[in-house]
Amino acid sequence: MRLHRNLCFATVDGLLQIFNEGMYADKVVQQLLKRDKRWGSRDRGFVAETTYDIVRWKRLYAEIASVKEPFNRDEIWRMFAVWATLKGIKLPDWKYFEGTPTRKIKGRFDELSNTRKIKESIPDWLDELAAKELGESLWSKEITALNEQASVILRVNTLKTTKEDLQAILFDLDIETESIKNYPDALKLRERTNVFATEAFKKGYFEVQDASSQLVADFLDVKPGMKVVDTCAGAGGKTLHLAALMENKGQVIAMDIYENKLKELKRRAKRAGAHNIEMRVIDSTKPIKKLYDKADRVLIDAPCSGLGVLRRNPDAKWKLQPEFIEKIKNTQVEILSNYSRMVKPGGQLVYATCSILSSENEKQVKIFLDSNKEFTFIKERKILAHKSGYDGFYMALLKREIPN
Repeated sequence: MRLHRNLCFATVDGLLQIFNEGMYADKVVQQLLKRDKRWGSRDRGFVAETTYDIVRWKRLYAEIASVKEPFNRDEIWRMFAVWATLKGIKLPDWKYFEGTPTRKIKGRFDELSNTRKIKESIPDWLDELAAKELGESLWSKEITALNEQASVILRVNTLKTTKEDLQAILFDLDIETESIKNYPDALKLRERTNVFATEAFKKGYFEVQDASSQLVADFLDVKPGMKVVDTCAGAGGKTLHLAALMENKGQVIAMDIYENKLKELKRRAKRAGAHNIEMRVIDSTKPIKKLYDKADRVLIDAPCSGLGVLRRNPDAKWKLQPEFIEKIKNTQVEILSNYSRMVKPGGQLVYATCSILSSENEKQVKIFLDSNKEFTFIKERKILAHKSGYDGFYMALLKREIPN
């Protein structure tokens, strides 16, 4: 691979914003990709993937380059040189790379690879917490998997097409996909490409949604004609899946505290042809209370640490703080307690997170069941990235019993 000056400059500029200004990597990358209209897909791919790669391995590369935050521009270039050297890319004769000790970089990498928190590039506190909750061996396997680049997974919108028809449409566009066993609506891209530019996406034939995330709506066991509430809907990936599973029959009520996210869901629902979705902003306790005892199914895709989705959000591990995790656990308790009251007797509830920590998952379900005796445990599923190859997720199915 040959390094191009304008692409490298863009990457360094982006990293300065992410590391020093606290900007989110996905937002920075979106801006960078609009920087030069002449860039082709390979150029944009280089900028995006290199930026995410250096964010992912920030601690390791900083240690090898002997630099500390806040990084100045020259120090980012030194980290860039470490990235290129470890990738086997020949450094061009630019002033930023003068005196780069390539042999020393490789030796330092081998030396630091014996320490998990540096090798896997994670903060000390996070390494300690996850090792305590998962066990040393399991955590070592899981963080290695969470540092791999995520595959691009599509969810076929069965309201508009079939898996086979979508595969054929994409194949005609030179986009090859493969089915994934035990994921009925999922297609995996064989090579990364901008699927959002296709007519198939614009017509609502699919959404981009990780395979693990696709299991949540299935877990809720919805049927056409039901009244279903998605309480933390966000921009509605799982809401849209629920609508498709219900064949547009019945009612899906999508709720969130952020109105702008529900507006995005409205736009997505129109594209998907999902007509049975109603949006409600949680701006007080009233919208919740109005639905007490009324829902056949309730999905609580709770706010969480997001540790299961580090592959697609590598900057999250640098933004996360121990205090946030303690705070979010309290929020999870409150949400479960309040939102569960929307389930009618005989109805079911799924509590889900994209975390791998038992303190956000199994323990929260136990706390809830201990103080809500009308609910019984049916089943749970914990998905780990190193076993599944997809995001880490947790889901528990609970039933509200009919009183005698």
